[in-house]
Amino acid sequence: MVIRIALIQLRIAGSKEKILKNAVDLIRIAKKEKEANVVVLPECFNCPYSAQDFEASAEEIPLGPTSLALSQAARDYGVHIVGGSIAEICCGKLYNTCTVWGPEGELVAKHRKVHPRNANIPEQFAVHEAQVISPGASYTTFFVGETKIGLGVCWDMRFPEFAAAYRQMGCGLLIYPAACDAYTGEMHWELLARSRALDNQVFVAFCSPARDSHAELICHGHSLVVDPWGQIIQMGTEFQEIVVADLVLKTLNEIREQIPVLEEKRNDLYELVVKK
Repeated sequence: MVIRIALIQLRIAGSKEKILKNAVDLIRIAKKEKEANVVVLPECFNCPYSAQDFEASAEEIPLGPTSLALSQAARDYGVHIVGGSIAEICCGKLYNTCTVWGPEGELVAKHRKVHPRNANIPEQFAVHEAQVISPGASYTTFFVGETKIGLGVCWDMRFPEFAAAYRQMGCGLLIYPAACDAYTGEMHWELLARSRALDNQVFVAFCSPARDSHAELICHGHSLVVDPWGQIIQMGTEFQEIVVADLVLKTLNEIREQIPVLEEKRNDLYELVVKK
């Protein structure tokens, strides 16, 4: 089986209605013209990345306008949509939440960002998401055909144990919608994607917003897909575009048989315990 994945590196500007229209237009192009069967949006894709905008844009899932728009698009175009992430309001708390919609418009998965970003780099930026959002507390997986896919949101990518747990759970692809800043992105973006892929012998996809030099948080862009050898298959530029890659899934077993690191782990010396 081959999964054709399309990462929509969205320009995030203007009203929520304008952003959603742009996103749905690009989903249509990804399916109708690029023939993708999995389409991915970036983190915080329906509003600019800021604490003020995040709180103001919060919605209930699955009844909010963003959920309804993604459900309709998935049904109209018969495609799996990994809906980046949005601000979710639930029981008086805010979460940074990724939704996944099946080809019939059904909600098949919902992942709340497990690791809120906490970074303070002098003369560059400071982000303390835990002051605004509550952390998720679970792994999230779904299937496309026979392929099990694990989800993270942005900062989740920095925790190798989290990715290793997904591999141990049988995932062949990890998807991370992300709004990585340009400063650390230059140094870490490719390295993180390749590391998560190589260490766990999985495909990895990072989907970023397009870069906006006027935004409060200037995103890195360069959405990319990495194969289980740790090699970059496709990578975008800084601008709005659709990054498309074919994931040849038979290579998963081939690589894992050639270098069987999972079977060679020394559980007598160390062990990863997956708490579900």
